[in-house]
Amino acid sequence: MTTPYDGTVGIGELARRTGASVRSLRYYEQHGLLRATRTAAGHRRFGADATETVRRIRMLLDGGLPLAIVAKIMPCFTEEGARLDACVADYLREHMDTVRDRMHILDRQQHTIARLQELIVA
Repeated sequence: MTTPYDGTVGIGELARRTGASVRSLRYYEQHGLLRATRTAAGHRRFGADATETVRRIRMLLDGGLPLAIVAKIMPCFTEEGARLDACVADYLREHMDTVRDRMHILDRQQHTIARLQELIVA
């Protein structure tokens, strides 16, 4: 729930807003991708920008990028947050090539399995 005094949200509220699990949010924080302050009781409080930060993290992870690379790319978002700096273009192009290569391999495997299934005697 949002605290009316400081504009921060707790981990449960951040999870609700983003669809990320509490466990994932703790993991992102542990790896320095997400910052939280602590209350006197030790509860995590996340700033107003945390929802957008989690959205970006999840988008990069959904793209198949490893967490170590996500950590390197996060600072490359522009101040407005809607764009990425050109410094990541080469890495993203390389990653896209890798994904396409995997897709071709999987496509060949799928066709081979389909041919094998046709050989099954019922």
